[in-house]
Amino acid sequence: MMREPTVQLWRRAVAGAALVVAMAAGLAAPASAEPRIVLTQGDVQPMPIAVTNFVSNDNLGRDVAGVIAADLERSGLFRPIDQGAFVQKPEEIGTSPRFADWRLINAQALVNGAVAVQPDGRLRIEFRLWDVYGEAQMEGQALMALNAQGWRRAAHKAADFIYKRLTGEEGYFDTEIVFVAEKGPATRRIKQLAIMDQDGANLRLITPDERVTALTPRFSPAAREVTYMAYFNEKPRVYIQNISTGQFEILGDFPGMTFAPRFSPDGQKVVMSFAQGGNSDIYTMDLRTRRSTRLTEHPSIDTSPSYSPDGNRIVFNSDRGGTSQLYVMNSDGSGTQRISPSGSARYMTPVWSPRGDYIAFTKQAQGQFSIGIMKPDGTGERILSTSYLDEGPTWAPNGRVLMFFRQSPSDGSGRGGASQLVTVDVTGRNLRTLVTPMDASDPAWSPALPN
Repeated sequence: MMREPTVQLWRRAVAGAALVVAMAAGLAAPASAEPRIVLTQGDVQPMPIAVTNFVSNDNLGRDVAGVIAADLERSGLFRPIDQGAFVQKPEEIGTSPRFADWRLINAQALVNGAVAVQPDGRLRIEFRLWDVYGEAQMEGQALMALNAQGWRRAAHKAADFIYKRLTGEEGYFDTEIVFVAEKGPATRRIKQLAIMDQDGANLRLITPDERVTALTPRFSPAAREVTYMAYFNEKPRVYIQNISTGQFEILGDFPGMTFAPRFSPDGQKVVMSFAQGGNSDIYTMDLRTRRSTRLTEHPSIDTSPSYSPDGNRIVFNSDRGGTSQLYVMNSDGSGTQRISPSGSARYMTPVWSPRGDYIAFTKQAQGQFSIGIMKPDGTGERILSTSYLDEGPTWAPNGRVLMFFRQSPSDGSGRGGASQLVTVDVTGRNLRTLVTPMDASDPAWSPALPN
């Protein structure tokens, strides 16, 4: 590794309880020579980082440190050092580490902290981030969890601060994933909606009725509501459900099939596809007036709409050219242009990056399915993963990581065909499986959770 203030890592083409987060007085200090991840091109060598167990009166300090280390490691940009190699004990660090001890094990950065229960029952989780070679503090924060169950969110929030300080990009660890939880034989598949933390913890069903088949969940910009399509008594409807309270409402009864509902960036509209008479078109519905507006009118299948982050454009897939391809139009339905390249491949399920710089998609070609990205004008296509069936990409809120689902093939008797959630960096590296207790498909990544 380089011994310069800037640690070179590489990048290609890209750059439950409420929390009260406050800067702890005297914790933050500027550093003149800081380790920093610069994302350029090439192979990434993760930064060695030491995360000590936080000082506490119980095992909670160890648990908090474990979540922080796991978040950072899972990003692929950091390599937490085995605690067995540590020379200095956590309780000996205090307000200043013995930096020579940490240089001895090649730690570029060091994280330590403490957990304490306040008189009112809240948890105070304090952490410090140190530049080992610059011998200076880079970051210091105190996070207040409003009850004892909030420690995991506080740990994720701490990992977000550390990630941002060392990469310059927003963290994505204090987020949730909603997905379709599947079980049962292929002939009678039960599909419910489940939600969990981005690391797989705190999993719970939000549509517990097994008689309801739920599909295509999508978060609202405020991350507290999801919209989805569901079948009940063989009738498809679009729902909006509050995650916290479980309350839901039917968005409307439509004359035909309704597909792929998704919120607008301001949360005031839902864009979706209605199918009638053998073709489908894109509509929006104003959530305040419940008035729907037709955006496309074409004798073809137009579906899977997704807004750009500024709400001015919509990407969707359509077979109006003979096969399923990607198109971009203005949010009022005007100015439709094809962006996917010519050829025999089919493009589906597009979703705009939160940064606005890329559109992710599913691509079908030569008997396999791939997840890829391209610029909004259709240039710069890059395939990130390919398998028997990779489908349904969704973006982390910082626009650097994608999640999708991967399904294995089934045999002649219908056995197999398991599906699981997978994450990948926009560089195409750091492909990882997120383990769930049931089959999982069609994930949606939440925005950063509100404090």
